[in-house]
Amino acid sequence: MTLILDSLSKHIHLTPQEQELFLSKVESKKLKAKTILQQSGTICKDSYFVNSGILRSFNINDNIVEHIMSFACSGWWISDMYSLLSGKSGNLFIEVLEDAEILVLSKENQEILYHEIPKLERFFRILIENSLVANQERLMDNLSLSAEERYEKFQVKYQDLQYRIPQKQIASFIGVTPEFFSKMKSRILKNS
Repeated sequence: MTLILDSLSKHIHLTPQEQELFLSKVESKKLKAKTILQQSGTICKDSYFVNSGILRSFNINDNIVEHIMSFACSGWWISDMYSLLSGKSGNLFIEVLEDAEILVLSKENQEILYHEIPKLERFFRILIENSLVANQERLMDNLSLSAEERYEKFQVKYQDLQYRIPQKQIASFIGVTPEFFSKMKSRILKNS
């Protein structure tokens, strides 16, 4: 539980009593790889904080092609933000990629915490702002950077993930086919 408290303390200060109240509103879960936490087409009612393991959010288009939106590893939050905030059916799946321990914060408990500990609104506002900035940056990268440049940015942002997740998922995240990704990596290795 200290990892989530460390995450909170980067932006707000909670008293010991507030920490205790916060922790009473999250549920700890241990999950096996391949567990689906969120289904596309359903309303997202939870946010997930990753203590250990890796999660991913993705959607599947009409051609049954997966598009990975994000990864979350230790110390990161993940959710279907559109669905969670709008209360409408989402279009993302959230899946556990490697055995994980997560903390689940329901939207209902989050609202209770906003009332009981108002400074948590600031914390989650900062998270949402950071998410918005990251999504805009990723969109601009996809429009203006080459696949190699997007892969370089991936390597910086997700330093150890490249060794823990399948190459086809990295390819999906940077927006290329697995075949193109394999050729690109070979070319990069030859040139280094």
